Amino acid sequence: MMSGAEKVVCVTGASGYIASWLVKLLLQRGYTVKATVRDPNDPKKTDHLLALDGAKERLKLFKANLLEEGSFDSVVDDCVGVFHTASPVFLAASDPQAELIDPAVKGTLNVLKSCSKFSSIKRIIVTSSIGAIMCSRKPLTPDVILDETWFSDPVTCEESKLWYMLSKTLAEEAAWKFAKENGIDMITMNPGLVIGPLLQSTTTFSVDTILNLINGSYSSYDGSYRFVDIRDVANAHIQVFETPSASGRYCLVGRVTSHSETLKILRELFPALFPTQK
Repeated sequence: MMSGAEKVVCVTGASGYIASWLVKLLLQRGYTVKATVRDPNDPKKTDHLLALDGAKERLKLFKANLLEEGSFDSVVDDCVGVFHTASPVFLAASDPQAELIDPAVKGTLNVLKSCSKFSSIKRIIVTSSIGAIMCSRKPLTPDVILDETWFSDPVTCEESKLWYMLSKTLAEEAAWKFAKENGIDMITMNPGLVIGPLLQSTTTFSVDTILNLINGSYSSYDGSYRFVDIRDVANAHIQVFETPSASGRYCLVGRVTSHSETLKILRELFPALFPTQK
C-alpha cells in the first residue's frame, strides 16, 4: 500500500506493550508517528518512546481520552493510517463496565468516529484479541481449529465473568458495524498471549502471567497458552497496513503449549527461578 517515507500515521495507547513496539518499528521504517498517551508528562509512560531511534525527528506525543468523543480529531487529521491499540488489559475488575467495557467499546468507536471525518485516512488497524475469537460454547477439543471465522459469544463471556474477553468481543463487534456502515477500510488483529522483550519500565499483563506461572499462582490451571512474540505482532500490524490485499481479521499465534509444557520450558530457560525444583 505504501512505504514509510513521508507518511504520517497515528498510534493510540502508545505507551502500551504492543503499541511501544509498533512505534519503534514504524519509526525504523521512516514513518512519522503521532502517538496518543493519557499523560504526555508522565516519564514512566513516555521516556522509552522518546528514546527510540528517530523519535526526536518523527515522533509527536498527544494527550487523548478514550471516553471523550472528538478527543482524537486533531491527532488523526492528516494521517494516512491509524493503529488503534488503546484498551485496558487485565482480567479482574470490580466494575467491569466502567473499567473494561466502556473504554474498549466507546474508546474504539470514538477513534473510528474521528477517523471517519478525514479522507486522508486510508486504513485503520484495530488491535483486538484472541479473546474475541475463542470464548464460545463450542468445546475446544484437540481436533478443533480456531480461525478468523470464530467470534466469542458475549453471553458466554459474561456468564463466565471473562470481562476482558467480553470487552474485546463487544468492541470488535461495534467496530465492524461502524466500519461497514461508514465505508471504512478496517482490519482487526487478534493476538494470543503476547510475550517478548519489554520497551517500557512497567510490567504488562503478559509478564504478570509468566510471573504467576513461576510463583505457582496458576498451579491448578490445566489449559493451554496461545503465545505469540511481541515483535511478530508489531510487524504483522504494519504488514497488513502496507499490503493492499489484506482484509478482515487475523489471528496471531506463534505456538500453543500446555500448562505443564510451558512450565517445563521456563524451568529449562530459567532454572534459578525454580530453586525447589530438581
